[in-house]
Amino acid sequence: MRYWLLKSEPETYSIDDLAREGRAVWDGVRNYQARNFLREMQEDDLAFFYHSNARPPGVVGLARVVRAGVVDPTQFDPQSPYYDPKATPEAPRWHTVEVAFVRRFPRMVPLSTLREVFTPEELWILRRGNRLSVVPVPEEVAKRILALAEGVAAVP
Repeated sequence: MRYWLLKSEPETYSIDDLAREGRAVWDGVRNYQARNFLREMQEDDLAFFYHSNARPPGVVGLARVVRAGVVDPTQFDPQSPYYDPKATPEAPRWHTVEVAFVRRFPRMVPLSTLREVFTPEELWILRRGNRLSVVPVPEEVAKRILALAEGVAAVP
């Protein structure tokens, strides 16, 4: 099992939306590096749900990958902002995953805390200029984020 971080603006799709729906296809990713990370994801991997462009931004919950290698349906929809005219059902260009709600954390782990506890080398979202919506999280970092979310002091 591996750990990941998925970013979404809460106005677009929030942890509460995932909790209400139970499962969702993580569609609309149109960055090649993020797409490559999505391709690496496997069933039962865990993903931190991060609210970006929020006040404050931070990690708010946990999801589980329930299906990997899903063809992103938005690439075929001309009405979608994620439409890709070069993609066809016979040769899709964008793959993603389906995730299921695991839980909302009792407390958000804000970006400010992540910056205090982790280095940019440990946690990709802290890297200057990083705008990826999907990034890997090393297991040791994941354990520390989980401790922070539960209100337990993170081990430096």
